[in-house]
Amino acid sequence: MKRQDRRSDCPISFALETFGDTWSLLVMRDLLFTGKRTFGDFLRSEEGIATNVLAARLRALEEAGLIRAEGEGRNLRYGPTAKGLDLLPILLEMIAWSARHDARSAAPPAFVARISKDRAALMSELREQIAGAHGPPAKRSKSKK
Repeated sequence: MKRQDRRSDCPISFALETFGDTWSLLVMRDLLFTGKRTFGDFLRSEEGIATNVLAARLRALEEAGLIRAEGEGRNLRYGPTAKGLDLLPILLEMIAWSARHDARSAAPPAFVARISKDRAALMSELREQIAGAHGPPAKRSKSKK
């Protein structure tokens, strides 16, 4: 059962309640960095998410206003909302942090260097690529809570 009330008004707690599970940020990673759009695309990610978990994560991310679903049935495609795009700086920081602290990190060194040296240009480039892959992000919607 999903908890409807908040533990506190702490901003970190709010973020964790929104996307702090094992899979949500990996789905957002695939959506924002690899251009994955369909249920099948997400299933083929190397982490091996189960179909029921993926369905629940996609539903939760849509309910949180981070992604939008378009189409029907097998033609359903996902894209980021403006709120979802706002996760880009967080994901970039996580990539940079992991590259510093994980000797086995798969992050390309040139990409990690750009995060530190040319963040604004990198962010602009990523936003253009995402818009090209997904179209313009959906507008933010008011929280349903």
